[in-house]
Amino acid sequence: MSYKSLPKVELHLHLEGGAPPAFIRGLAAEKHIDISGIFDERGGYAYRDFDHFLKVYEAACTTLTGPEEFRRLTLAVLEQSAENGVVYSETFLSPDFCGGGDVAAWRDYLAAIEDAAAEAERTMGITLRGIITCIRHFGPEQAKTAALCAAETKGDFIVGFGMAGAELMGRPGDFRYSFDMAREAGLRITCHAGEWGGPDMVADTIRDLNPERIGHGINAAKDLALVDLIAEREIVLEVCPGSNVFLNAVPSWKAHPIKLLRDRGVKVTVSTDDPPFFNTTMTAEYDMLSRTFGWEEEELGMLTQTALDAAFCDAETKARIAKLLEPAP
Repeated sequence: MSYKSLPKVELHLHLEGGAPPAFIRGLAAEKHIDISGIFDERGGYAYRDFDHFLKVYEAACTTLTGPEEFRRLTLAVLEQSAENGVVYSETFLSPDFCGGGDVAAWRDYLAAIEDAAAEAERTMGITLRGIITCIRHFGPEQAKTAALCAAETKGDFIVGFGMAGAELMGRPGDFRYSFDMAREAGLRITCHAGEWGGPDMVADTIRDLNPERIGHGINAAKDLALVDLIAEREIVLEVCPGSNVFLNAVPSWKAHPIKLLRDRGVKVTVSTDDPPFFNTTMTAEYDMLSRTFGWEEEELGMLTQTALDAAFCDAETKARIAKLLEPAP
């Protein structure tokens, strides 16, 4: 059985990381940019390990040179998501890739992204909201520019702030100023942690940045006391199993700790992270959860409901999406 038609909610999706390879190749050809080295012989993205993945990711982003490209990118990504049953998505947006962190330039990019999101909602039935992320390996000072962009453009569309990038660069507390700025502006908080860092990185992130959600968080499973703390505090994990397996953050689907986390009461959700980079879709994630752990429509529906409950959008939007999740009469 395929779960392609099952309505889904995705909370952990990098907009640039959702770019289909053919889309990026097309932009590169239009702009006469030679990034042929980032593709394999089948036309997909090619990289050796996580550090090289970051370089390939940033090379792909060199084709996204203005608001119009991001408008087109948003439509391309949402088309792929909608085809896989996603009815609501939150995407990570990095002002560093959209105007270099300049607030005025970021507003132009954001207007183009919002325009595409509105078009996709009309034509594809998928709702999008944005979470601005600072890039960890760009450092704490650069993170402040992303936080300023987030604070200045908070609204119905920009609903959260987080941090992505190379997790082992620095410590969470180094970025406290940026997270405090975003929180004071009324933005909801998530943060990548525990994908590559150990349980201590997750614990430090919780202590120093106080997120409602954690991106990945899987290495918390190595410390059951920490797992129980996460469950007790009802911190939601944005788990991306296919990404973790593809990058060898875990050795296999069977070895993935998502079931352990869920069984101990942690609120887990499922997302694709950077789907074309990891040869996955939301349908593939659901299918593999079913095949690996025996989770069927009821369990998968509970994951989706957890994701909607944890979404950063307003109550009116949640109520509208909830109706789409109701089983057909």
